[in-house]
Amino acid sequence: MDDQLRRAAFGDAPGTPVWSTSTGASARDRWLAAVVLGGQGHYAAAATALVALLGDRDRVIASLAASTLASHRRQLGGHAAARTLDARALATAPRSGPSDPDGADAAGARADALLGLAADAIGAGRTGEARLLHARVEARSWRSAVRRGWVAAEIELAEGRAERAVVPAEAAAATARDAGAVRHVLKSDLVLGTSLVVWGTADGVARGVELLECDLNHIVERDLWSLVWPAALVLHGHDPSAAGNPPVRATEALSCVLRRADPIGRRLAAASPWVPTALLRSGEPPNADLRSKFLTD
Repeated sequence: MDDQLRRAAFGDAPGTPVWSTSTGASARDRWLAAVVLGGQGHYAAAATALVALLGDRDRVIASLAASTLASHRRQLGGHAAARTLDARALATAPRSGPSDPDGADAAGARADALLGLAADAIGAGRTGEARLLHARVEARSWRSAVRRGWVAAEIELAEGRAERAVVPAEAAAATARDAGAVRHVLKSDLVLGTSLVVWGTADGVARGVELLECDLNHIVERDLWSLVWPAALVLHGHDPSAAGNPPVRATEALSCVLRRADPIGRRLAAASPWVPTALLRSGEPPNADLRSKFLTD
């Protein structure tokens, strides 16, 4: 079962149904299933599995569970709530242990926690703190390297230096492709496309829009709802005439994600200035800064 779940979480099959595994099997399998469910936008089901793992006797799994739940809270705009979980993840992560090819080990758990704290700091407008946390990350796996690239790009975007976001975004995309990690490739292309269009050069915007249009199509095909609405909103913000009606796609995807969220997640989204819940009421894209705050995993 572990191989199938790894393909779903970190490989070529992110749309795999994992419902039965999320409540049974080993603690590691349940964590992998929760990762998959989060990518598919099933936040309530993922939260149920992750909360049960927070006190697991395997400190690597307990730390990874806290970081993963923090990521899901952050994706719904709950940066402050995520910070508490990321701090718990960092305190729980052991200093050493057996290595894992996908970073599901002590080093990966520590990297996830530090990157999560950096992303939380970005959401709070503390980019200096985010840089310090980011600098402490040791990326010993492809997954940590990819996520480190995402956070590096978002720091630059948050500080208004989109031209500096392109290089780490490019590196993250290349690393994800080399690993064959479909969900990470699509997320990396979202970060890269956003960086290019925000940079604003003629060539960059053209390439970024093309990348985002292609990315959005692949994301929709694979039912990765947690990525659909950010991609659609960024695309609409820079190419209102884009094919496929991005505002409608964003509305449908965000509505789907919020229906699948647990009550805490829905409350965080409703209170967040970064999640455009007004989109569901008005049917029109909100006046929000599309450059940041929902990109980090």
